Amino acid sequence: MLFKRKIYQKLVDWKNLSQGKTAVMIEGARRIGKSTIAEEFAKNEYQDYLILDFARESEDVKHLFTDSLGDMAGFFRRLFVFKGKSLPEREAIIILDEIQMFPEARQAIKYLVQDGRYDYLETGSLIRIRKTSKEILIPSEEERISMFPMDFEEFLWAQGDSYSYSVIEDAFRNRESLGAAMHRKIMSRFRDYMAVGGMPQAVRAFVDGGNYEQIDYMKRTILKLYEEDLKKYDDDNREKASIIFKAIPEQLSNHNSHYRLSTVDKNARYRDYVESVGLVAESMIGNECIGVTKPAVDLEAYADKSDFKLYMGDTGLLLTAMARYGDDTVDINDIYRAIISDHTGWDLGPVMENIVSQMLKCSGHDLYFHRFSYQPEGNNRPNPYELDFLTVRKKKVCPIEVKSSGYKRHASFDYFKEKYQLKMEDRFIIYSKDFKAEDSLMYIPVYMTGCI
Repeated sequence: MLFKRKIYQKLVDWKNLSQGKTAVMIEGARRIGKSTIAEEFAKNEYQDYLILDFARESEDVKHLFTDSLGDMAGFFRRLFVFKGKSLPEREAIIILDEIQMFPEARQAIKYLVQDGRYDYLETGSLIRIRKTSKEILIPSEEERISMFPMDFEEFLWAQGDSYSYSVIEDAFRNRESLGAAMHRKIMSRFRDYMAVGGMPQAVRAFVDGGNYEQIDYMKRTILKLYEEDLKKYDDDNREKASIIFKAIPEQLSNHNSHYRLSTVDKNARYRDYVESVGLVAESMIGNECIGVTKPAVDLEAYADKSDFKLYMGDTGLLLTAMARYGDDTVDINDIYRAIISDHTGWDLGPVMENIVSQMLKCSGHDLYFHRFSYQPEGNNRPNPYELDFLTVRKKKVCPIEVKSSGYKRHASFDYFKEKYQLKMEDRFIIYSKDFKAEDSLMYIPVYMTGCI
């Protein structure tokens, strides 16, 4: 059984709108299901398809992309001989899988699309694509669609639940609570989602009834792949991305989750690590949240990239990484128990922040935060405050704060409003309780984050 994924409809939309005038690349981290969804799309939406896996293709096939593009009829004639099949024109798609292994094929997209006989879909590892893209001219005929780990709705679909998320969306839209029974049920499912994460292999183990030891094994395998990719990139480019990635769990435990390079290297300077941080974020195995000096609608214009947080791209992987990269005394079973039982004796702050960052990113939001000082009436001096996330909704600034435990105090929200006097679309406090509106704030359960 294949999991239902939202990106499938985006691929259908691309096919219908492009009409063969562009190719499409599925961008995303390794092991999130890019190749699987590409082949499923090809099977269902075309009369026939051909997969060229450049991790395995013969040199004969590869040479076609460098020696035969001047004669497209000859190119396809030879390709079909080498692959042992032909394709009906304008009714088939060619999947260029593991495209990072042979960048010349990506560069050839320009000529393949212009030829017009077939549609083209590319997939590959973004870590290595980042390197190989420097060696070629990126074709303007290439569109890109981002693919993320499975979101909460997809996680519910995987368990045969196609109803609950519509209830969540309706409650958010109508600004209503779900009621105690429904909230408990969905929150229980959401704790499972935080523990398992959205990597298809881990979700498959969960759906098939695997225990957390088996689920964690799948996630450790994925983390090891990421480590190997990053280490290879570092060795080839004298970078430190593998160090940056492994330090994410420790950094999230810092005050306000700020990434402190000095804890990685006491002599570290941001300029020495900027490429490594960028690689982790661009490869979509991490989500970068950047500080802004001013809370304006054009947040990027005020971004201070040296002031940043770095979250794990998948929260399930974060939990496994906490044990894998963290203190030897950390027991992964203790972490899982704390998550699925809502155990308040364990600090869930980093996990809550991470899952919120993941859900916001998956929903199309860029991630920003804001630090500011404010002197409340009666105080002798200004105090520092911070908003966990800032985004823009309906052309207005939207502040977001994450609460893992108590929610009564929200001084940063109050002083932010007093200091900047902004017209704000909404103000959200994300927590683990049911929806409620109070004091011009919306308190939303964490499973509603994807509705923002």
